[in-house]
Amino acid sequence: MKRASIAVMALIGVSLGACVTAEQSREDMLSAAGFKMRPAATSDQIASLKKLPPHKFFVQVKNDQPIYFYADPTVCSCLYYGTQQNYQAYQQLRLQKSLADERQLTAAMNQQTAFDMGPWGAFGPWGAPGYW
Repeated sequence: MKRASIAVMALIGVSLGACVTAEQSREDMLSAAGFKMRPAATSDQIASLKKLPPHKFFVQVKNDQPIYFYADPTVCSCLYYGTQQNYQAYQQLRLQKSLADERQLTAAMNQQTAFDMGPWGAFGPWGAPGYW
């Protein structure tokens, strides 16, 4: 029972760490794409930031030009903003990351297949010696 609870706690910790990492990765891509970051410094700015859709893009038009916003009230308590070109660069970075992740997953699957010892594993259908 103790092992199961430790395993569950470890899984929860890894899952939470992955969420923060994904958000941090997104923020890194936003910065790399040229988005500007504006931290919420005052209590009014923080309240205003919390009213915006979190972790989603939204667009406002100013001087006939679209301005893209991305509100992050959890990780950095900031607002990212950029132009159409910044948004296109972000989409391109996201696509490149997705393709790289897919290539890495495919390579891992191919490597696992290369080490596969058949449908029963390395020791056949009876398992490892001493197990049965």
